[in-house]
Amino acid sequence: MHELSIADAIVRIATAHAGGRQIETIEVKVGYLRQVVPDALEFAFVLVAEGTEAQGAQLLLEEVPAAGICRRCGIESELPGFPLACEACGSLDVELVRGEELLVDALTMEGEVPSGRS
Repeated sequence: MHELSIADAIVRIATAHAGGRQIETIEVKVGYLRQVVPDALEFAFVLVAEGTEAQGAQLLLEEVPAAGICRRCGIESELPGFPLACEACGSLDVELVRGEELLVDALTMEGEVPSGRS
């Protein structure tokens, strides 16, 4: 279950930036190719966050679809499944440009007004 190690990394990153403040939300971008099971990650997150500033925080996951540029025809397209083939010409010679992300994108802490949101 690699979700446990991912949850641990998310909590470590978030608490390092929290400065001792209680964390309310953690926004994470997860690439499709990471093959993360959201329910398993959320379960692991609750376990790992216990006793930290992230305890009780809401984990907001955004899946980033896989995309690539075909080396044969030059078209960039989304790659919805395996095999990772160009939508335009069917070539398997594709350079990935999106879909492998694992990024803590934003934190909201107690008493903080999120910037750029209404």
